[in-house]
Formats: sequence, structure tokens, C-alpha cells
Amino acid sequence: MTASLALPPGAARRKTVQTATFPSVTLPTGPGRVPVEVSLVAQLGHGAGTKLFFQALARQQRHARFVDELDEPSAKLGSTDFAKGDATALYSFGVGHGGHPFHRHAGHRVFTAISGSGGAQLRFSSATPAELAQDPESFLRALRHVNVPPDCLFTVRFSGETWHQFAPLHAHLGHPAFFALSTHTNELGGALSDAMRQQVLADQGDIPSLTELLPAAIAQLLNAAQPKPGEVPTTALSLHDRPGSLLEAACKRYRSGVGHLHRLRAGFWTRPGFVSTLHPARVLEAQELASHSLLRHELTDRTVHHQDSFSMLVPAPEPAAFDASQWLAALLDGFLDNPPLGVSRLMTIRNALVRPLKLRTSPLGCPVSSLLAPTTHARFAERFPVRAQEISPDGRLAQVILGADDRHLMFRTCASVRLLDNGAIEFSLATRVACKNLFGRLYMAAIAATHRQYIAPTMLAHAVTSALGQRTHPAPG
Repeated sequence: MTASLALPPGAARRKTVQTATFPSVTLPTGPGRVPVEVSLVAQLGHGAGTKLFFQALARQQRHARFVDELDEPSAKLGSTDFAKGDATALYSFGVGHGGHPFHRHAGHRVFTAISGSGGAQLRFSSATPAELAQDPESFLRALRHVNVPPDCLFTVRFSGETWHQFAPLHAHLGHPAFFALSTHTNELGGALSDAMRQQVLADQGDIPSLTELLPAAIAQLLNAAQPKPGEVPTTALSLHDRPGSLLEAACKRYRSGVGHLHRLRAGFWTRPGFVSTLHPARVLEAQELASHSLLRHELTDRTVHHQDSFSMLVPAPEPAAFDASQWLAALLDGFLDNPPLGVSRLMTIRNALVRPLKLRTSPLGCPVSSLLAPTTHARFAERFPVRAQEISPDGRLAQVILGADDRHLMFRTCASVRLLDNGAIEFSLATRVACKNLFGRLYMAAIAATHRQYIAPTMLAHAVTSALGQRTHPAPG
């Protein structure tokens, strides 16, 4: 049977309209039904589409939820979560150089794709099951094509009632049609069978299982008719070259050639992917000293040339296990037992540079270096040399003052622990420096940024980790 098509070959004609925005087309599908919408978004580099297709396809094949059926290899990237009211799902899929068969889905589809270096043809028919049952040739009369140029980013939206088929624009060039990311706006949408509905609710839905192929009789009719260019209403979208022009034809040939070169390269060179997570800083810097800090009473008779304050909040592993003074003792032990390797290396360099100047040297970072002092004014917990200390009557705040006087500057450091009402523990480390001379000011100008951005917060984090009994191996700094 030869179908009578809506537009005979001799009547083919072209009308081109220029646009300053995204070239788009809207195809009506019938009263009360969602239209087909296709929009071009961006033109990519020559050969980029085919290269991306094969690179993405290789990654897709390694995905845990990869499926290869109906000439449309796909992977489920984002699952539904009906318990939270989310019925959407996200898939990747590719359409190769052979295209795929006509089919439709129960629910609406929205996808974004990049065409291969030979372009893609999107074929749609809005014929309903009732129309097909009454007149099979209604499928051909409702047929519409949209041509997408090579190496192009584009979007497509259509309803679940719409029959569709995607294929390369020029099959003889050997390029794939496109690679896409598809959003199923509602995986339970449309007339699903009870079995299919249960499968979707169990998050076992996939593109093949949610696909209905064209009835065999209609597929045979389509194969017999074999519509030729000009026999089906067709919209050609383009971003740079006017459709039908000699420049467009030349550009297509060039893109095709470059695309094949990129395909060979993509097959021999597959680079790995990475997942890198940047965690928010655990140590926070305060602009002012805490109102209860003992450091407020230190070096008040001198000009303060540097001041910083850092704190770290952690949930108490056992809220009733220790009071603040016991946690402070554990923190001071942490400074001694778990110094950051990077800080230790910086101190080694610093000691070598200042030793000829007869300045103080210590293997510990300066904020707590006085913990190794042989003599001091007092001792905290009968072990740690300190200049001053305070423990609140309720046992919820404990703090000590560390520090030393050198030839070029004086420094004081307050290490404190406070038990908060919400059960968290606040560990703090604050430092105040007063310079004695010009060399001291130059010295502080040289080290202040490193001290503030690395030394003090890193030392606090490592000491807290040690205090909590969760020792780690610090990365070289």
C-alpha cells in the first residue's frame, strides 16, 4: 500500500524566518494536548558532538543502572523518591548512527541533547490510538520532522501520547544522532498498567520498560511508504548557517570529517572522572574575643599588633563523661601529642632562621610553644605550665593563658573549653601579640597571614581531634 501524504513532492517549498533568540519550533498535537517543542540553544565546535557522544557513551556503559535495549542505550542517573513526594527521574541515553524505532511513553518527556557531527532528525506523529484504529494512514498524515544541525545543543519537550523516532539527519555519514539527558517529569504519569505502576513505585522503572513500540501494522505501513525529503512537513533549525544554503552544506561536510577524527581520538583516549568534595571549615574565626576570655586581661598596657581567635564546635561524645577542665587537659595534651606535620616543618625552618638571632626556638607552633617551658608561674591539672587559669564554679568553662616574652615580641594565648547548653563542646584558641621593636613588627608582618590562615586553625583542629580520641594522620602541609 502506498500512503497518500499531506504534501506531494512537487509542492515542496521553503520559508525561512530569521530570529535573534533561540531558533525554536512548536508542533501542535491536537486539541487539549501538549505540543512538541524543540529549541536550539548553542552551536558547539566542529566535531564536538560525535566526540561527546562516544565519550559519554563509554561512561554510561559503566554506570550501575545501564540498560541497552531498543537501540537506545540508557542509564538511570536520578531516581524517584515517592516517600518525599518526588515523582521525577533523570536518565541519560544515546541514539546511534542507526537511529531507533518509532515508539511513545505514557508520561511527558523533557530532554536536553547534543547532536552528532552529522546532525539529527526528530520525527513525531500525533496520531491517537483511536485514529490509528479507524485509519492507519492517519499516522503518516500526522507525521512531522524537525532537523537539528550538527554539533548543536538543543532541547525537546513532548507529551506521552506522541509517537516519536530519532535518527541521524544524514545516515550515510555514519555519525550518531545525539546524546541526551532526559527528565521524566512524572514516572507514574499516563496510563500505566498495574504491574508497571508497581515497578515504578519500587524504583525499578527504566526507559525500555516505559516504552510502547509502534504497532506492527503501522510500522509495516511506514516501511512501505518510506517518505522522502519534501514529502513530510519539515522544520530545519539552525544557529549560524541559513538552512538550504551552500554554506550550510559545506559546513556540514567539514563538521562530519572533523567529527570522524574526534571519534577515533575518543576511542583511544578515555580520561577518568573525579569527585572532589570541599567540606566547610570546621574551625571558625571570630572577629572579637569572647566576653569571658582571659585574654582580654593580657597585654593591656601595651600596643597589640596582632590578635586572632578561633573556635571549633563538636557534639560531645558522652555529655556526662568530662567537665570542661578535663576536656581542656585533653586539648592541651592534643597540642603536645598531635602537632600538624606541616606546622612542625614550618617551625623547623623558622628555628633555623632565628637561631643565629638568639630568639626562642621550639618544635611546637608558637601559640602553644610555652607548654614545653621548663619553668612557669603555675601548672594546670598539675602538668601543664601556664601563666593563668580559670575554672568556672559549675565546671562548664575552663581556660588557661600560655605565652612567653622574647627579644622582639611578647605573645599570650588563651586555650579554653566551654560546655554549651545544647550539649556541644566549644574548643577555642586565641592569641594576642605585642611587638617590642621594629624587627618584631617586621617579623609579625611576615608571618601574620600564615599564622591566621594555617598555623592556628590547623593546630586547633588537630588538637581537638586528638582530644576526642579520633586521631588521624594529617596530610603533609
